[in-house]
Amino acid sequence: MSTKPQLPERPPRATEGPAALDGLLVVDFTRVVAGPACTQTLADFGARVIKIENPDGGDDTRAYEHAEIGGESAAYLSLNRNKLGIALDLAVPEGREIALDLIRRADVVVENFSSGVMKKFGLDYDAVSPLNPRLVYCSISAYGRSGPFASRPGFDPITQAESGFMSLNGFADGPPVRTGPPIVDIATGMSACNAILLALLARDRLGRGQHVEVALFDIAMAMTGFYGMAYLINGQNPGRFGNSPSGSPTVGVYEASDGPLYMACANDRLYRRLVVEVLDRPDLVTDPQFATRKARSENKELLRATIAEVFASDTLENWMAKMKRANIPVGYLRTVEEGFNAPEARDRHRLSRIPHPTADWVPNIETPITMSLTAAIDPVAAPLLGEHTTDVLRDTLGYDQRRITEFAKRGAFGSGKPSA
Repeated sequence: MSTKPQLPERPPRATEGPAALDGLLVVDFTRVVAGPACTQTLADFGARVIKIENPDGGDDTRAYEHAEIGGESAAYLSLNRNKLGIALDLAVPEGREIALDLIRRADVVVENFSSGVMKKFGLDYDAVSPLNPRLVYCSISAYGRSGPFASRPGFDPITQAESGFMSLNGFADGPPVRTGPPIVDIATGMSACNAILLALLARDRLGRGQHVEVALFDIAMAMTGFYGMAYLINGQNPGRFGNSPSGSPTVGVYEASDGPLYMACANDRLYRRLVVEVLDRPDLVTDPQFATRKARSENKELLRATIAEVFASDTLENWMAKMKRANIPVGYLRTVEEGFNAPEARDRHRLSRIPHPTADWVPNIETPITMSLTAAIDPVAAPLLGEHTTDVLRDTLGYDQRRITEFAKRGAFGSGKPSA
């Protein structure tokens, strides 16, 4: 039976120095996964990220069904840490006026609307760059903002399928398989963050901003990696290899007598160490069928069956101890529950809990980036819908209460009132 892990309170930031992106203002029009993943990284390292949401329901991930706490979904909480949340109805002129006021002051704008939406609102790069020539404007889409496919909708699994990426996942005797987590979305968010930081560095040299674009299809194609490159070289369509790249018999999942492990002996040196020091089968080196990498590849099914038989003869912990002594790359094959409760996660302080206004506290998965001088800021939970609307209008834009009230009357914040 699964149980929720007990999470420690998150200790304060150890470094008193500045954050890497202190003073950077980011106006975030993104929703779902790729865009929010990008802007969360910027927020984690000190950028003031203002997340703009539709007052009618907000970010789509707020309604995702994986799990919820305090009325907020796991998906939304996982992607929107450290942001200020405001609700604006961009279909209302006053909502667009507020958005333009923010963009005039911004260093970065990030958007991942469908093609043409920002232009319809007068918020596209061509419209706003004359107002703010130093602006870095990042567009995230499925197929780019120009060309014959710009208007096509697309999501992570669609681009996994269409790029060839999905055809590489799964077993040779089964159908292509999409990754469980939305890996193309996440990689696109990372790439968008890189593009923004590159443009900010260029701005320091050139004195002006620029429009940068990242497309899910392009990222999915790039992620075919050396398999894609091999096809371009030899013209052979790569297949699926399950847990063993290229069918290598010494890379993949093996079953001990009481549980699975994953090992990766990808070169001759590691292979010899495995069969001699761990499996106690020196004949697997001297036998001509297995003496060279080419021979092992030609006889991989026989070698895999032989290795599997040896592993099945002893317990998982005994094999793990032997392999670690021999310095063989090996790991437990864990579930999410096991991985999140493992010493690698606990001893590295990957998990904690942080305060939340409606749930008392929510879980927190730490940013995977560690910086010695400009560490990540102390995490703040993802905002409630429109939580910081009044604060942002007052503190960032300098609006007084009379003006905020007038905007509310005109529907800039939807049918409700702006949050205090």
